[in-house]
Amino acid sequence: MEPSRLPGVDEAWVGIGSNLGERSENIARALEALEPWLVARSPVYETAPWGIADQPWFLNLVAQVRWVGSARELLDHVLSVEQAMGRKRTLRFGPRCIDIDVLIVGGQQIREGGLVVPHPGIARRRSVLEPWGDLSPNLMVPGVEKTVAALRREAMRLEGQDVHLWSSAAC
Repeated sequence: MEPSRLPGVDEAWVGIGSNLGERSENIARALEALEPWLVARSPVYETAPWGIADQPWFLNLVAQVRWVGSARELLDHVLSVEQAMGRKRTLRFGPRCIDIDVLIVGGQQIREGGLVVPHPGIARRRSVLEPWGDLSPNLMVPGVEKTVAALRREAMRLEGQDVHLWSSAAC
C-alpha cells in the first residue's frame, strides 16, 4: 500500500454528476469544459440520489485538474459551465442536468461567501468517495485529515447511498 500524500499546490479535484437528460452526454460536456486543465478522471458510477430520494439516479465521477488560479476562480468557472449547460438551482438536492462541485484545491481550507473548501459533504457522499477512491485512495483530504480510502471505508455504512460502477470508459 502506498503512503498517504498531501495534495499538490496546483492540484484540484472536482465531482461531476448528472441525473436529468442524457446523463453521460452531460458529464462529457462538463469534462470537455475542464479539458485544458484535466489531469485524470475516474470511472463513472451510478449512484442513488442523496437528500431527496424521489428522483432519477445520478451518474457521477471525480476529476483531477491542474489549477493555478484561486479556488474562487475555479468555483466561478464550474458555475459558469453549469449555467451554460442549463442548470437551474430551484430545489436544494433536487434533480439537475449537471452538478460540478469543487472538492479540494491544493491544501487550502476556505470558508467565505459561497465557497467552502474542502467541500463540506465529502465525508458523507459515496457518490464522490467511490470514484475518487479509484483514482487517489491515498490522498489526504485537507481539514479532514483522513485519506480518501479511509473516508470511503467509513462511508460504506451510510444508508440510502447505493453506488455501483456504471462504466470505466470515458463518457
